Amino acid sequence: MQTLIEPKCRGLLKDKVAIITGGASGIGRATALLFSREGATVAIVDINEPKGQAVVQSIVKGGGKAVFLHCDATSASECQQAVGKAVKELGKIDILFNNVGIIRRASVVDTTEEEWDKVMDTNVKSVFLFSKNVVPIMAKTGGGIIINTASGWGLVGGYKAASYCASKGAVVLLTKAMAIDHGPQNIRVNCICPGDTDTPMLHREALQLGITREKFLAEAKQRPLQRIGKPEEIANAALFLASDASSYITGTALVVDGGGLAG
Repeated sequence: MQTLIEPKCRGLLKDKVAIITGGASGIGRATALLFSREGATVAIVDINEPKGQAVVQSIVKGGGKAVFLHCDATSASECQQAVGKAVKELGKIDILFNNVGIIRRASVVDTTEEEWDKVMDTNVKSVFLFSKNVVPIMAKTGGGIIINTASGWGLVGGYKAASYCASKGAVVLLTKAMAIDHGPQNIRVNCICPGDTDTPMLHREALQLGITREKFLAEAKQRPLQRIGKPEEIANAALFLASDASSYITGTALVVDGGGLAG
C-alpha cells in the first residue's frame, strides 16, 4: 500500500487567505488542512455544516485559523453573501479554490433534465459565480490565484458520464478563458484534472452504475501506478498552483491521475 508522507510545513501560504468550496470533505477537506498547515487562513464553503465545522475545528486545534461559510454554491445570492462575509471576517481573498462538484453516471438518454441541470449548476455555474464575485476583490488588491477542480474526463470522454464530462470540459475551457481575461490583473487561473480519487463521491459512483464497490475500485486502479489517488495528493497539486512555485503558470490543466491518460 502506498504511504503518503506528510511534508514538513514550509510556510508557502503564510499570511494568505483562501476560500475553498466543497471544503467539508474529500479533496476540499484535504486541501483546507494542507493550506492551513502552510500558513493560510481558510474559509470553508459547503452546505454540510456539521462536517464543515469539523474541518474548522481540526484547523483551529492545529493552531490555524478558519471559518465556515454555509453556502449553496449554485445560488448567486448565497455566493455573493459568502464572499462578502469572507472579506468582512478575514480582510481579503488571495486564493479561490473552486472545488465543489457532483457526478451522475449515465448516458444522455438516461440523464434527466433535472439531473443535467444539477450537475452543470454544481460543477460549472459555481465556478462562474464565485469567480465573478472574487475577481474584482483580487484585482483591487493587486492580484490573486484561482484554482478550479476539473477532471481527466474534462479532457477525454468517459463511459456513462455525459453530464459530468460536459461539465468538466466546460471547467477546463472556462479556466483558460479566465486566465486570458484576468492575467493583466495579475490573477493566475489554473485547473486540476484528477483521476479517480478516494473520496465519498468516488464510492457513490458504484451505486449509480449498479456494480459492487469492490469491482468498481478494482477497475479504477487500472492505470500505470495501479492504484487510485488520495485526496492529499490532489491537495498537493492545489498547493503547488496556489504557491509562488507556479508563479509563471496560468491557463493550464494539470493532470493528476496516476498516469490514467498517459496512453
